[in-house]
Amino acid sequence: MNRDPISELIIGVKNAGKANKEFVKFPYSKFKNAVADVLKKEGYIKSVSKIGKAPKRVLEIGVAYKSKNVPKIKDVKRVSKLSKRIYSDAGGIQSVKRGYGSLIMSTSKGVMTGKQARKINVGGEALFKIW
Repeated sequence: MNRDPISELIIGVKNAGKANKEFVKFPYSKFKNAVADVLKKEGYIKSVSKIGKAPKRVLEIGVAYKSKNVPKIKDVKRVSKLSKRIYSDAGGIQSVKRGYGSLIMSTSKGVMTGKQARKINVGGEALFKIW
């Protein structure tokens, strides 16, 4: 059975916020680190750090809150799945929740938001929507 590491990452962070946790840890990978960096730039998580040495590296993510006990991540929706990949060109990228959310994409220029991809005119795989 295949596991989806990106789904585990985003759902783990969302659930940690609902459980009022300060940090959550995941097995490290460069791709997860790139996704977490984009989420940090967008303000959905507080911090990202790589802990340990190979092969037991861990990615520690600090959960961000709007106010006490109210996490910044309200919900997430996985767009592209292991069974069905969803790709979009630069013209087909749409806003999420009328601009209140973000679409996270994997492009040839790296992992970025849909707004950034549209701005530099690149398409790619739509990973997930977050708001």
